[in-house]
Amino acid sequence: MAQDTFHVPVLADEIVAFLVQKPGVYVDGTLGGGGHSVAILRALEKAGYLESSLLIGIDQDDAALRQAEETLREFRKNSVLVKGNFEEISGVIRRVCSERERPWKVSGILLDLGVSSFQIDSAERGFSYLRNGPLDMRMDSSGQRSAADIVNTCDERELAKIFYRYGEEPRSRAISRAIIGYRQKHGPISTTEELGGIIRAIAYGGDNVIKTLSRVFQALRIEVNRELDVLREALCDGIESLEDHGRMAVISYHSLEDRIVKTVFADSAREDWGPKGVGLREPLKRGAIRLVTRKPLIASSGETASNSRARSAKLRVIEKNPEGGSCAS
Repeated sequence: MAQDTFHVPVLADEIVAFLVQKPGVYVDGTLGGGGHSVAILRALEKAGYLESSLLIGIDQDDAALRQAEETLREFRKNSVLVKGNFEEISGVIRRVCSERERPWKVSGILLDLGVSSFQIDSAERGFSYLRNGPLDMRMDSSGQRSAADIVNTCDERELAKIFYRYGEEPRSRAISRAIIGYRQKHGPISTTEELGGIIRAIAYGGDNVIKTLSRVFQALRIEVNRELDVLREALCDGIESLEDHGRMAVISYHSLEDRIVKTVFADSAREDWGPKGVGLREPLKRGAIRLVTRKPLIASSGETASNSRARSAKLRVIEKNPEGGSCAS
């Protein structure tokens, strides 16, 4: 299985430039096929930092871990791959660093929030309306609740709420009513093709159909994997896990993700001041982080021309302040 079966790593040069500042422990919380991780390790090697550095890669997908192990074969001594969700990032860091007798504060953390091409292209994973397969969408195939469970057990109001909140779908109520009607007439919905057909019957106009399908499938995937709740936890735990001047880089691909990243970073960078007119207005709490990128970075025209996934990518980077406050969750 080729590494680009998962996907070509987005903004890899920028990630390396921002993260690799010194020897230490680096964490790729969304390992995928290992593209970003191998770029980080090669940069550490080039800078002469590799022997005293360690990369921890985390992914909940067994296929991704198998591919990453192959991709990182030459760096086996300096990498540890762990099956897990990046929601568990703090615990994974503590456990691995303890086993390797290292301080548990890390020099750099990367989160690439995109779904891998391998997952989307695998019909049996049920992520895409373009390929017929079981309505699954679990990042971790051993997870308990699938997209079919949600579509077939939630009532009309619950479904509409999911489609609107996580897909920003304007026709969420009409689509949820159509799903309930289909269930009552035909029984449970079990495939991506079935669900896609219901949505196509509600949507109209070529571009609108594709956009509606994309929004509904995105909403279900986020709900199945608790993606936004997990992201908030991971951002705060990641900030707490950084050493002084350690950095975190996050790549998001849609507005819901980017809004959370922007908000958590901005709030964690803010300094709280005392009431105006009282004394010298000393800060009550120093900001936990410094914003390295005040506006998100986007891929170059050259990268987007060769890698369509890069078109919607936004990169935000922060640095941990020495003796800073806590993450604003």
